[in-house]
Amino acid sequence: MVSQRMDLCTGIIRYNDGVIPSHDFRDRVLAVVRAIPKGRTMTYGGVAAAAGHSRAARAVGAIMRSNTHDSIPCHRVVTKNGLGGYNGLRGKKEQLLQMEGAI
Repeated sequence: MVSQRMDLCTGIIRYNDGVIPSHDFRDRVLAVVRAIPKGRTMTYGGVAAAAGHSRAARAVGAIMRSNTHDSIPCHRVVTKNGLGGYNGLRGKKEQLLQMEGAI
């Protein structure tokens, strides 16, 4: 049987001893990314840690992938080994980061 409970203090759903970040986590991720200054980058893991869940880098990627708001500079979030994706527009991500002086 599947076990699921919400930790009301952290806003995290615990699912079979795993953690699924809640909408509150999504809001924190978006706030962290919105605060990355022009000319700087942050890794997916760094964003996850700053949002309160250091092991949720993939969740950050999913949030970035589903973002449609221009006010969120998703292009400033990179992998620990390179640029990473940008909704199929990797060249555009690189161009934006070059224009901002981040790379």
